[in-house]
Amino acid sequence: MSTPIQSVEGSAREIAAVDLGSNSFHLLVARTDGREIQVIDRLREPVRLAAGVGPDRRLQPDVAQRALACLQRFGQRLRGIPPECVRAVGTNTMRKLRRSSDFHVQAEAALGHPIEVISGLEEARLVYGGVTHGMGRARPRRLVVDIGGGSTELIIGRHETPRLMESVSLGCVVHTQRFFEDGVITAARFKRARLAARVELEFLERRYRRAGWDVAIGSSGTIRGIWRVILANGWSDQHITREALEKVVDLVLTREHIDQIDFAGLREDRRPVFVGGLAVLAGIFDSLALKTLETSDRALREGLVYDLLGRLSNHDVRDEAVQAMARRYGVDQRHAAELSRTALRILDQVGKTWGLDTRNARQLLDWAARLHEVGLAITHNGYHKHSQYILQHSDLQGFSQTDQKLLAALVRLHRGRFALEVLDEVPTAWVEPLKRMAMVLRLAYLLHRSRTPDLKPPVRVNPNRRGYELSFTQKRWLERHPLTQADLEREVEYLAAAQLRLKLAT
Repeated sequence: MSTPIQSVEGSAREIAAVDLGSNSFHLLVARTDGREIQVIDRLREPVRLAAGVGPDRRLQPDVAQRALACLQRFGQRLRGIPPECVRAVGTNTMRKLRRSSDFHVQAEAALGHPIEVISGLEEARLVYGGVTHGMGRARPRRLVVDIGGGSTELIIGRHETPRLMESVSLGCVVHTQRFFEDGVITAARFKRARLAARVELEFLERRYRRAGWDVAIGSSGTIRGIWRVILANGWSDQHITREALEKVVDLVLTREHIDQIDFAGLREDRRPVFVGGLAVLAGIFDSLALKTLETSDRALREGLVYDLLGRLSNHDVRDEAVQAMARRYGVDQRHAAELSRTALRILDQVGKTWGLDTRNARQLLDWAARLHEVGLAITHNGYHKHSQYILQHSDLQGFSQTDQKLLAALVRLHRGRFALEVLDEVPTAWVEPLKRMAMVLRLAYLLHRSRTPDLKPPVRVNPNRRGYELSFTQKRWLERHPLTQADLEREVEYLAAAQLRLKLAT
């Protein structure tokens, strides 16, 4: 989880985005004054991560070492940039790796920064933001297509707001592996690869055509590589047209093997996956009946930078996603806000002693308090379990998969038995902090269980290594709230079963 900091407006500083794609790893470094960015450095290495995933969903050792060496080089460039000004994400291949794989831990150590694994839809949102930022009001309906190494994102939006988003398992690396693994190119193989891409897109074809767009824009190295071949051959002045695309297909079919792809305008490192990416783009043209496709040199990493800039300027899209979900599930927002207020007051009393990252803990506790009751939309019985499922499996804009696991686990633990097995799903480094945060949220929940409006419980919390001692600054307050007293006495037992301690001061 990235650490939010105060606004950077008025002071120039460096920020950076790292994109661990299935084909290439990218690093973008920019200087910002809090409003706009100026790119000052880019690094790119063709790691081919997707090509190294075995049947057991682990990375082959040589590919893992190639990736780690790249991240060490990126890490050197990131030295000196404050950690809160760096955001690194993993996409399709990182999503597919076995959960128990140690590559993620090694990658974070090599880079020197946390790596968020993001969902396909979050990837689509960031791509759209990167491509359309600053485009103005002209041609407001925009289709953005991004072909990566392992997945393809297709987004239709209006101005800078995405409306339809899909991430499809189509990519230049995986498609090349699937249809041209031995390197041999034939017309029949290419036809099958092109048709297979359209079959994958069949589920969205009608919706996207019906929505329509004023301009179609392609991003990523695959699309830009095809465009450069078109330009080098003089088949189009600016855009990828259907006629020009078919000429590229014909050109590829004059080659019998991938090793013979040596077209003018095409980077050497792009050649091994060019034919698979071309088949995917041809399938997209067929599926959406595209006539022309403009290209953009901006993509996911630019979207990451703009998103990070929003967080640094106290405009975090995750806050908006939490508010939207609370409205969607009919959460009692007054009650949730009061529970959040009390939880944060308790955190102020225990955070330093427990060694919690105060900024991250405040943010996570606030989100959990505001969403802890979303499961009531299903049923009251065991609603905290339903809340956990909803939060872990919904599409929450701006959230990484780790963010959602942490939030879901914290909400699951806010009442009832302290189910330690829930923590098996979260990264090891988060287990102890999440236990502490759960104790804070549980106490706030119990204090507000009566749902008394404007209640301000006069609590004093003295933390210790195993838990905390609880007292009240108003004499006989607990006696006047017998339900709370009974709940707290039961909480003593719940925590004890989890090797945690709550002591009620007499």
